[in-house]
Amino acid sequence: MNYNVSTDPGARLRIDKWLWAARFFKTRSLASDAVEKGRVRIGGANVKPSKDVRVGDIVEIDIERIIWQVEVLGICDVRGPATVAQTLYTELQEGREKRLAETERRKTYREPAAGLQGRPTKRDRRTIDKLSGSD
Repeated sequence: MNYNVSTDPGARLRIDKWLWAARFFKTRSLASDAVEKGRVRIGGANVKPSKDVRVGDIVEIDIERIIWQVEVLGICDVRGPATVAQTLYTELQEGREKRLAETERRKTYREPAAGLQGRPTKRDRRTIDKLSGSD
């Protein structure tokens, strides 16, 4: 199949459709939801899903608190394979460094409450009360 990628400076496409085509989100509705919730910014400004993205725009995408900073290199209105999707953008160097640092931090740092599931048992409650000094 032929994937028509436009690098023309006047080319534009809805941001939700571009995010889906660039494979940041699995479905277009997930991309649209992320834009609605303010997790996607073009040039630092929050936008609506219908906002057009153009070649040369700087887009910030917050996916599970990991922020991607990319420059739009191409526009394609269909979702193709990952090799085609990767030609649609380039990651900014400073954004890449921050993203990799955050990913590394997440590998080494464990959330204190990650091991807890549900409510404390009766035994847990007694231990909590003993430690807090409550009777």
